[in-house]
Amino acid sequence: MKELNLHTPEGVRDIYNIECAERKSTVSRILDELHLHGNHDIETPTFEYFDIFNNDKGSAHSYEMYKFFDRNNNTLVLRPDMTPSIARSVAKYYADEALPIRLCYEGHTFLNAPQHQGKLNETTQIGCELINDDSSAADAEMIACVVDCLKAAGLTEFQIEIGEVEFFKGLIKEAGVSADVEEKIRDYIQIKNFFGLSEYVSSLDIPENIKSVFDTFDTLFGGAEMLEKAASLTAGNAECNLALERLNKVYTALSFYGYENYVGFDLSMINGYDYYTGVVFSAYTYGTGNPIVKGGRYNDLLKQYGKDAPSIGFAIQIDDLMNAKARQKINDVVIPEASLVIYTIENQKTAIHLAEKLRAKKIVTELVRKSKQHEESEYEAYAKANSICKSYSLMDAENVRIVDYKNDTDQTKTIKDLEASL
Repeated sequence: MKELNLHTPEGVRDIYNIECAERKSTVSRILDELHLHGNHDIETPTFEYFDIFNNDKGSAHSYEMYKFFDRNNNTLVLRPDMTPSIARSVAKYYADEALPIRLCYEGHTFLNAPQHQGKLNETTQIGCELINDDSSAADAEMIACVVDCLKAAGLTEFQIEIGEVEFFKGLIKEAGVSADVEEKIRDYIQIKNFFGLSEYVSSLDIPENIKSVFDTFDTLFGGAEMLEKAASLTAGNAECNLALERLNKVYTALSFYGYENYVGFDLSMINGYDYYTGVVFSAYTYGTGNPIVKGGRYNDLLKQYGKDAPSIGFAIQIDDLMNAKARQKINDVVIPEASLVIYTIENQKTAIHLAEKLRAKKIVTELVRKSKQHEESEYEAYAKANSICKSYSLMDAENVRIVDYKNDTDQTKTIKDLEASL
């Protein structure tokens, strides 16, 4: 039992030391970038009522949620997704606002994933939501914001794939199939089983031109030129044409940002959550098999909370992003120079005054009272192991030994001279 208490439950992990510092630095830079885009901070509760996230809202399945009860027997859940929480808050606090609302957040989400898949059950997300703007310009703005955030995080090589779920819905509408058949087709597309998709649609009683489109779904990805090919395949389908026109407008706007080289298109992208209604996108980089960003338009979600407002947003998956940075050997955290003040109990007052003067100069300073159980060499080893640049060992109330590990110097000064030099 004692040994068991040292371990975390499956699906969660400890983050500490340099890794934790790198993570916090990355998070801080991303949040700074989101603020530069005019987003305002919002925090929502870690747990909420089950109905905020139930499957009718397009969020996680019930069996994927961590559920518990309050004293009134209400079912509560740890949030599996951030967007429904933001939607609820906007409907409550911005009910009458008609102009754009820009919100950003950082928080943990919790999904009770199957064991032995190597996935984290607790993950960190940073994202933003743009509400009350249904334009293609807003779509492009959010994708451009993703580019800026990933660059701020230290990545230089990444790609954003953009899709349009209305293109798929247009095909389904023209095909006139049942909900069960639609779900089967979606399943094939989502797992990229295009051979299975082609075989399945060939057995359906649907127009031949729709079968031809589904047969070529494995080729409907690439640059802007692919959109022309898709348009030729779906000529006469108004919904598909509108979706493709939307993507062309988004691409034009992104070219004004100078970001066209960061994006591509994939019409087989149909993200898992049912609340997406238009443009969807995912960002990828090497070093992780999972998308590091997921996002899209969800114009119908806020209606379920009482506010009819078009919306678009994205979430950066920090755990996957940090894995990618580690494998790409991107170490861009700046560790501040730190000092160590070592003293005996007789010199405690002097040591505290010295530490306060160092901290007043914004120098990270540790205070360590010397123990008779440890040798001087042990403190030097401790300093080096903890990225200490200088140690100050008080010899008495007036003199201090200064070891500069960075420049490999060792000297003795009076406290008075040292303080004068700071």
